[in-house]
Amino acid sequence: MSILGNSQIMKEIKAGRIQIDPFDERLVGPASIDLRLSNAFRVFVRLPTAVTVDNGTDFKCYTKGLWLQNDEQIVLNPGETLLGITHEKITLPDDICGWLEGRSRFARMGLLVHISASFMQAGISNHQVLEMSNFGHMPLNVYPMTPICQFVFQRMEGTGHYSGVFEGQTPETFWKG
Repeated sequence: MSILGNSQIMKEIKAGRIQIDPFDERLVGPASIDLRLSNAFRVFVRLPTAVTVDNGTDFKCYTKGLWLQNDEQIVLNPGETLLGITHEKITLPDDICGWLEGRSRFARMGLLVHISASFMQAGISNHQVLEMSNFGHMPLNVYPMTPICQFVFQRMEGTGHYSGVFEGQTPETFWKG
C-alpha cells in the first residue's frame, strides 16, 4: 500500500479513475488535494436529555441545516462542533481509498476538521462530511469555499467497494432534513 504523490494523482485523474467534481488543478499538492467547504452546514441543537448512540441514531435529528451564501460566515466557538460538507465530490475506483486530513494553517488555530471519521472507503462517490470542532481559545469564522482540508489517496492491496447509508450524499441532501 502506498500514498499517491502529485504525478500519480494527476495520472489517475487524467485516466478517469479518480474523479473530483469540480476539479481545480491548483488544489493538487505534493501528495494530496485540498477540498473546499460547500455552502451546507448542520449545527447541533441543545437538548434537555442525552442522545442515545446506537446504529439507529440519525445526526439530522439533533442538528439544524443551514445554507450560507459564499460571502456569509458561521462562527465556530471554542468547544463547539458543527458539520460541514465538501464542495467537491470524490469518486474513487475499487483499489484506491483515502484519508481526510486537516490543513496545518487552520489546525494551528485549534480547528479540527474531523473528529474520528477520517477514512474514506474505496469505491466512494460522494461529498465528504466534516465534523469540525474548535479546540482553540478564540471563535473562528468559517466561510464556504475555503480549502479547509486535504484528501490523501492510498493504493490498496486487493479491492473493495463502499455501499452504505451515506452513499451519494450531496450538499443539498446533507443540509435538508
